[in-house]
Amino acid sequence: MYDTDKRKLLSALSHGAIFFSTAVVSVGIPIAILFVSDDPVVKENAKESINFHFNVWLYGGILGALFFLFGWLVLPLLLLGPLAGLGYLLHWGLTIWALIGVFSNPDIPFRYPYIFRVF
Repeated sequence: MYDTDKRKLLSALSHGAIFFSTAVVSVGIPIAILFVSDDPVVKENAKESINFHFNVWLYGGILGALFFLFGWLVLPLLLLGPLAGLGYLLHWGLTIWALIGVFSNPDIPFRYPYIFRVF
């Protein structure tokens, strides 16, 4: 049997690492937890967090490239429309949803919707 409080802490730390940094630290913490922990639920949460980070980076890179190429066409729409903060709202909102899921049901690994999983 695994310690529930330790499971909650490590799982929440995996998903909440994005609040520390948006670069290396945010994905480094779940990677470290993946290798250090022997709890299967914590390992699944760490993998899911890593997959979510990769998705955020991929979609951010694609949107950044599209904006670089075609931004001059859509800049007025982005500045005036509600789409300006949608990416950040989804990113932070899904992370908070994961933290709530980890604390409310620590025995089941949280799964982000609509992401592709590398592992």
